[in-house]
Parts: sequence; C-alpha cells; structure tokens
Amino acid sequence: MMMIAVLAYTGRAQQRIVSLNGNVSEILCALGLEAQIVGVDVTSTYPVTLQAKPKVGHNRNISAEGILSLQPTLVLGVDNQLNPALIQQLQTVKMRTEIFKQDLSIAGVRTLLDQVASATGSTAKAAAVRQQFDRDMAALPATRSGKKVLFIYARGAGTLMVSGTGTAIDKVIQLAGAKNAVTEFADFKPLTAESLVAADPDLILLFDSGLKSIGGIEGLLKVPGVAQTSAGRNKKIISMDGELLSGFGLRLPQAIRELQDKIQ
Repeated sequence: MMMIAVLAYTGRAQQRIVSLNGNVSEILCALGLEAQIVGVDVTSTYPVTLQAKPKVGHNRNISAEGILSLQPTLVLGVDNQLNPALIQQLQTVKMRTEIFKQDLSIAGVRTLLDQVASATGSTAKAAAVRQQFDRDMAALPATRSGKKVLFIYARGAGTLMVSGTGTAIDKVIQLAGAKNAVTEFADFKPLTAESLVAADPDLILLFDSGLKSIGGIEGLLKVPGVAQTSAGRNKKIISMDGELLSGFGLRLPQAIRELQDKIQ
C-alpha cells in the first residue's frame, strides 16, 4: 500500500509537474514551465538543464512511488510508453494525471503541443511556439534523394533490430526525402544477414549510442551481411542523437534537416 502523501492541486500557478516523456518535457520548457518541473523520465534530456532534474525511471519501469515522492500536482505522459498499471495507481490516489496520445506526424506535434498547453494553462504561450515550429518546418528544403536508408537499433552486438514500417524512424526517413529500405514488415524485427543483404541499403542509420555500443563503423562492418550491402561497401554509415531522431517533438524540423544533410 502506498503511504506517500500527495499534495492537493491548488492552482496552475503552483504546479509541480512530473513529465514522463521527453517530448512533453521539451514542450513544457518551450512554454516557459521548466521551473515548475520537479521530476522527469530518463528520455527527458533536452534542453540539457533537464538533466539536473530528479529522475523517476524509464518508460515501463517507472514506479508510482517514485513519482509521488516528488509531491507533484500534475503528472504528464504519453499513453503507449507507460505501463497501464502505473496510470491506474496514479488515478487511484487521485493524482491529477494527463496521458496523451501521440501521432507520429507533423500534425501530431502540433496536437501534442496544444494538449500540453491546455493541461498546464499555457494556451496563450503555445501560439508563439506553434508559429515558430511552423516557420522551421516551412524552411526545410524539399529534397527527394530517393536513397534507401536502413535503421538498425543496437545495444551491443547481441541486440540488433531493424526498423520496418510505421515506426518514428520510418516516418522521419520519409520526411527527409529518403526511403526506408525495409517495407516487408511493421515495427522492429531482429536483424539477419539474409534480410540485410536483400534490403541492400544505400545508407545505414543508427543512434549515436547504438553505433558506439558495437564499436563504431568498423564494429558494424563486422556484423554478418553489412559488408555485402551498398552501404557497407561504401562505408555509408551515419548516426544521430536518439531522442532527436525518434522523438517527433518540437525539434522535428532540426531532426529532418540533420538527416537530410547526412544522407546527401
């Protein structure tokens, strides 16, 4: 039984916010609410000042006790990234909790912004943030390289997964004017040498942390099948910050532009 006291919600001006999503945390900061954030999940790494905030865990490993120990008045998160049992526990103790659905699209970024602004009483500020986001999107070059990009999620050589369709990575690759090299399945599946050679990507994309975990480019080239692809033969292997590349938040224009530059 949870014995942690919960502060009653006493008004927007006295908010103590716990954010369980990196995109939500970025939006809160853009809305001028960083000082009201008392805790974040481990994906909340931007802006860098968030890294000094107390951490409550990662996605499905977050505990209600850890959140409530920070005595929040408001908890914000995204539904498909949280354990339903956690949401139920927060609701049981009558913690004010707003759980959003996030669509992986440009329109979805705007919707998430509006939802966070509404939940925190910041709709007036949201208008300016939305305008800046729209200007940044409009400034992107309309490039269509048509190159095939294969994304590999790596956590050491023993954990290698390939992105199919419908993932955040798949969608940002398309927004950058390239093609996902794998369209035969949705979501992620384990990497095999046969599927890698069959996909024959022009470029292989990883998170910075993933590429480092397998020993850099030379380490990746030792993975069966990689050296037999066009990307492997030409050493066309690129990486980006994981939260930036996959986040689909306010920094989406930055992610698209950086990926475009690396694909060229």
